Amino acid sequence: MAERLTARGAITRVASAFTELPAPEGTSAPDGPIAWQGYDEQHARAALRTGERESVVFGTGTVGDTEVVLISFEFGFLGGSLGERTGDRLEAAYAHARERRLPVVSLIATGGSRMQEGMRALVQLQRVARQSTLTRAPGLPQIAVVRDPSTGGGWATLGAGADVVLALPGAQIGFAGSRVRPADADPAAYTAEAQLAAGHVDAVVRQEELRETLGRWLTLLTAPSDAPAHPPHALGRAELPATGWEAVQNARSADRPRAAGYLDAYFETREAISGDRCGGVDPGMLCGFGLHQGRAIAYAAQCGTATLPAGYRTAARLIRLAGRLGVPVLTLIDTPGAANDAAAEHTGAGPAIADAFAAVAAARAPVTTLVIGEGGSGGALALASPGNTWATPDSYFSVIAPELAAAILKRGPDQTRVTAEQLRLRPQDLVDLGIARGIVPTN
Repeated sequence: MAERLTARGAITRVASAFTELPAPEGTSAPDGPIAWQGYDEQHARAALRTGERESVVFGTGTVGDTEVVLISFEFGFLGGSLGERTGDRLEAAYAHARERRLPVVSLIATGGSRMQEGMRALVQLQRVARQSTLTRAPGLPQIAVVRDPSTGGGWATLGAGADVVLALPGAQIGFAGSRVRPADADPAAYTAEAQLAAGHVDAVVRQEELRETLGRWLTLLTAPSDAPAHPPHALGRAELPATGWEAVQNARSADRPRAAGYLDAYFETREAISGDRCGGVDPGMLCGFGLHQGRAIAYAAQCGTATLPAGYRTAARLIRLAGRLGVPVLTLIDTPGAANDAAAEHTGAGPAIADAFAAVAAARAPVTTLVIGEGGSGGALALASPGNTWATPDSYFSVIAPELAAAILKRGPDQTRVTAEQLRLRPQDLVDLGIARGIVPTN
């Protein structure tokens, strides 16, 4: 189980300075809005036990080199539950973030909505969702740190609704709290690690690494730029292929550099986002933000495998987030094509590819693309910038793989090489056809 800290203890673990903001003045009827007998006494005991007047502490602080608005939940105060006065504080925190144009970091530990306030507590979730949406509109990033436990509406708004979701190891996370789950539910399914595997959080971060990790994330998410990313240099062979089939063989070579190598060479530091927020993760799609020559760049990179629907949805999420924050995007293309087995169709291959095409087409930040290996049909094109695509000497891009083209045309296997030549898929062909702007040099 993750270490359980107080609201202020959690703040001191991540911020080098913190100034609490005054809580909005609010009055409540005796025993709250639905006259829950004994509620005032419970509230008073919680205040005495924790030293807090509500379940949320908020203010401004410094994390790394970035000033932020910090929201921290006090689980010891009625289980960190959300009531009307909690909603007042959350609204004030978001309003201050918009006024000062500051990112929001939420340190969440909550059991959900406060039953003693009935529906008046539950509708605070709508209030939080509105404030989050208003804060998202001007391009202010929101990062959630999901502590133990984080369940109910707090997880389903401030947590899962954040741009980047980090979780502490072993934290209990889920919409259903431990007392309302099915009797036969597997407890392991409601952990930070399970949520990471299902694509609902971006990373599980140890408490001792959280301050530094948050600092890097804030640096990456608060540095907008209008200039497109420069395409990386080629890391493989410098010679261009003489034939189409040679281009295919070069791109399929096991010795050719892959996406991870390109990202390591291009970025001084990088942080990954993970998952499509729909229950899926594609290890063959690397997405995140990095620093290149001191400038923040978002990246979505295929790793040479058939891209899963979850990979396209994760890339689309990355591109839209980068656009809202004003961070340029680099995409690396390397796939034999989209996954097309029954599982891929069942999980929405077509809609996911359509979503990636739409994200690139509507991108609010410039997108730069480099084809570093195989460019297999629409599964590769979905990540390609229409006007700023480049190629490496050991890559190819084709409407379809030459073997499949030969099969469709009812040609024998001995015609595959001829078909590859006819498809004009070499990097120099892509330039001649106006598909690629150029072929990137080696260092």
